[in-house]
Amino acid sequence: MSDTLVNQVTNPKANVLLAHGAGAGMDTDFMNAIAGGLSTHKIHVVRFEFSYMAKRKVTGKKSAPSRLPQLQEEFLEQIQTLPEPLFVAGKSMGGRVATTMLESSKALGAIAYGYPFHPPGRPEKLRIEHFETMTKSLLIVQGTRDPFGKEEEDPQQWLPEQARLTWLEDGEHSFKPRKSSGRTLEQNITEAVEATVAFIEMTLKENA
Repeated sequence: MSDTLVNQVTNPKANVLLAHGAGAGMDTDFMNAIAGGLSTHKIHVVRFEFSYMAKRKVTGKKSAPSRLPQLQEEFLEQIQTLPEPLFVAGKSMGGRVATTMLESSKALGAIAYGYPFHPPGRPEKLRIEHFETMTKSLLIVQGTRDPFGKEEEDPQQWLPEQARLTWLEDGEHSFKPRKSSGRTLEQNITEAVEATVAFIEMTLKENA
């Protein structure tokens, strides 16, 4: 069992299991901002690190992420420790793992921040197979300039009918906009949190 970071709230409306992306751990500014933002809306957030990332922090040596089946197994271990109502979520790779675990888990829905629809510059290598059989609620929050899936590519076409896709203006994969856009990263993070809260509240009502 890996270490966790918990944004504890009293009498939470829901629980969120939040996984990190491929290249950075659970305690980045991005992860802190999302988890902290959700907790202000009475949502209990638990973060954890996949074993390859925990090992990287100990050894100081960079290593590639584990294969998807291993990541799924570790994600499931964390799911089993949390109460319902539960939502699974993640940044980039963590979001992909969360969405692949959704249908077979007790979670009501999944949230992906910067979903890696395909590797940058390789739009033919889509990672969307599991969406074809998805029936539960899904929210994807994506920057309009995300090289893993830009707005101009119309990712909605790859998603199940019930999925919601929220675009963050001029956002990169980290949701960071260009200064020339007049937007700030803080604005995009706030919108991401607000979209998540609205999604969770709606899904809770639909499953009441």
